[in-house]
Amino acid sequence: MTSLLSFSDEVRAARAADRPVVALESTIITHGMPFPKNRETALLVEQTVRDHGAVPATIAVLDGRIRIGLDTNELDALAQAECVMKLSRADLAFALSQHRTGSTTVAATMMAAELAGIAVFATGGIGGVHRGAETSFDISADLNELGRTNVITVCAGAKAILDIPKTLEVLETEGVPVVAFATDELPAFWSRQSGIKAPLRLDSAAELARFWRTRRAIGQNGAILVANPVPSEDEIPADEMARHIEAANRAAAEHGVSGKQVTPFLLARILELTGGRSLATNIALVRNNALLAAQIAVALSAPALKGSQSAI
Repeated sequence: MTSLLSFSDEVRAARAADRPVVALESTIITHGMPFPKNRETALLVEQTVRDHGAVPATIAVLDGRIRIGLDTNELDALAQAECVMKLSRADLAFALSQHRTGSTTVAATMMAAELAGIAVFATGGIGGVHRGAETSFDISADLNELGRTNVITVCAGAKAILDIPKTLEVLETEGVPVVAFATDELPAFWSRQSGIKAPLRLDSAAELARFWRTRRAIGQNGAILVANPVPSEDEIPADEMARHIEAANRAAAEHGVSGKQVTPFLLARILELTGGRSLATNIALVRNNALLAAQIAVALSAPALKGSQSAI
C-alpha cells in the first residue's frame, strides 16, 4: 500500500508524534458546494479540527495515489477542478489505476482512513436508502461500508432527502451501532429532529472513545456511527425541510435523474428552494461534526483510556 498512499507533511508529522488525526472527505469540495465557497469551507473545517487538538487529513485521489491530507495548493486545485470522479468502493481502485482525479464519498473516505490507520472521520451526512428504493433499489454503498470498516464516523445523521427509517433498518442489519450525541432523537441533517428515537445515546467524546475501545477489544468490526445534531441556531425546522424535499424529489422524477446524480441534484434544488439557507446550515453542521470528531480523536489518544482498555 505504500506505493498508493501519500501523506501530507502535516499528517506525516502527526503520525510520527502519535498525535490525533481526523479524516475528512473531499466530495463536499467537488460536488457539494460552488467555488470559492467549497474551498473556504474546507479550510474552515480543517482549522476547526486543529483548534480542538487534532490534525485534519482531507482525503482525495490525485495522480494515482490516495492523498491523506492536502496542502493548500492541492486543496485549491481540487476546489476548481472539473470532471472529478465521485469515488465510492466500486470505483476507488479504477481511479487509482487510471490516474484519474477523484473525490472521496463517505465509503471511500472510510476505506482510505482505515488503510492510513486513522480511527475518526467527520462528514456532513451519510448516504442511505433513497425514497422509492423498493422499486429503484437505490441504496448507498455507505451503509455496507459502515458495517465492515473500522472507523468512527461522525455525521449529522442521514441526509434528510433519504428514507431515514429504512436507512436505520439497513444499519441495524449491518450491525452498525447508531449513537445520537447528547440527544434521544436522531437528527435529520439540516434539522435537529427526525421524529425517530435514537437506538443509543452518549453524551461525551470520552464515552464515545471508551465505547470504541471496548468494541475493538472484544473483536467487533465495523464503524460506530455518531449522529451529531446541527447547532440549534443553524438548523432549518424539519417541517419546513419536508416541503422543500418533496418538491425537489418531484423535480428529480420529472427530469429522470438517477444513480449518483440523485443526491447532487436534490441538494442543488433544495439550495434554490431555501434561498441559500441549506448551504449555510450544511457548513455549520460539517464544522460541528469536525469539532466533535477532533474531541473523540483526542480522547482516543489519552494514555489513561488506552491503559484502561488494554486489560479488557
